[in-house]
Amino acid sequence: MKKDSKIYIAGHTGLVGSALYRKLTAEGYTNIITKHHSTLDLRDSVQVKWFMYDMKPEYVFVCAAKVGGIYANSTYPVDFLYDNLKIGLNIIKYSYRNNVKKLMYLGSSCIYPKVCSQPIKEEYLLTGKLEETNQAYALAKLSCISLCKAYNKQLGTNYINVLPCSIFGDNDNFDLKNSHFIPAIMRKMHEAKINNQDFVEVWGTGMPCREFLHSDDLADGLLFLMNESDEEVINIGSGIDYRIFEIVEMIKKVVEYKGEIHFDASKPDGTMKKLLCIDKITEMGWKPHLDFNQGLVKLYDWYQLNLLNGDLHE
Repeated sequence: MKKDSKIYIAGHTGLVGSALYRKLTAEGYTNIITKHHSTLDLRDSVQVKWFMYDMKPEYVFVCAAKVGGIYANSTYPVDFLYDNLKIGLNIIKYSYRNNVKKLMYLGSSCIYPKVCSQPIKEEYLLTGKLEETNQAYALAKLSCISLCKAYNKQLGTNYINVLPCSIFGDNDNFDLKNSHFIPAIMRKMHEAKINNQDFVEVWGTGMPCREFLHSDDLADGLLFLMNESDEEVINIGSGIDYRIFEIVEMIKKVVEYKGEIHFDASKPDGTMKKLLCIDKITEMGWKPHLDFNQGLVKLYDWYQLNLLNGDLHE
């Protein structure tokens, strides 16, 4: 991409999209197209059609998605399947109609089969049964990835699919029902500390392993891949995973919470292990800059600042 290329970030206010916007701006890209979801419903094909026709972006990052943790995915499968399908199908279709040079579609490590050899290689997609708690989300993402590959095969496009591990960082969602693991636990511990609560409850046994990457590192990797890679499917992650109980202890130290942790084993664990194989992107010369604990400290600083300023949106 040139510095003045027309670049559209779908989902620029979210966790990943906002990090990517900051990264592109910092790197001197001057022609970034954004549109808030309040004025452009990406689920509406007519709105997307005219937006893409008017804007004519050259490069598209599809960061927009309906996302959430185990509770949200289990409770709202219709929303997660329908919304993510519509968002992806509309943007991919009208990117082609308007001659977009290159499109990047973001998936997730959770769309791989529930039981996978570790670390998980890109070729393991669609080789086994999905994790039940996020099946709707995974099916939507897999369908859009398959559509990107179909466009490449039939119509000669350059659409790439990037599969990140679990992401956390600035602009994360701290709603206790709909957020992902790290912001939910961080908020619980912060409020428990403020309210002098004796313990914090965490879903599951604490034994599953998870790999995390800070959103700023992900943004750096996405820019790298847009400029350097034509791989149809490529993983991005830190290459390191931790057990849930270890992560909880790390968050506890960052928050400086002194109470106990109670694991509720009656609640689902999700997939027991999903460490990505990042050989492809590593061999290209990319690696993350923030270690996990640095990322947690950065997130807690952001959370406290936005809580203090009254700017935290759940």
